[in-house]
Amino acid sequence: MLKDYITPDLIALQIQVADWRQAVRAGGELLVKAGICEVRYVDAMVKAVEEMGPYMVLAPGLALAHARPEDGVKKIGMSIITLSTPVEFGSESNDPVKLVISFGGVDNKSHIGMLQELAMFLIEPANQLLLEKANSIEEVMSAFEKS
Repeated sequence: MLKDYITPDLIALQIQVADWRQAVRAGGELLVKAGICEVRYVDAMVKAVEEMGPYMVLAPGLALAHARPEDGVKKIGMSIITLSTPVEFGSESNDPVKLVISFGGVDNKSHIGMLQELAMFLIEPANQLLLEKANSIEEVMSAFEKS
């Protein structure tokens, strides 16, 4: 269940950022504070977009920020941030982004179950809307409890 991977300290709602770099860093900083990854992993997430383009923007309004496990992941986990003002990543079909989910896995397979749970949650339009509009972390956690 998603609640096994995310705790209230890994959620930040309606934050203000200037651009996609700050958005990725904001999600990454939550991972660092929780001991999920090192600061260099956050740098690697930003560098990945700079080098490979906005491939992390998987759906309208949604970016799934990540880098390689060897870039400093300590344990599996994810963070969720919503943006008060959406930002452009450079994705023609999916910008602007309002929801950034940052994640890390310790290898190339350990995070697959977590991402499957996330996909099952996000496939429901009501859950996407809840994340987009949520004003409290408790509201988000409650939705994860039910998933």
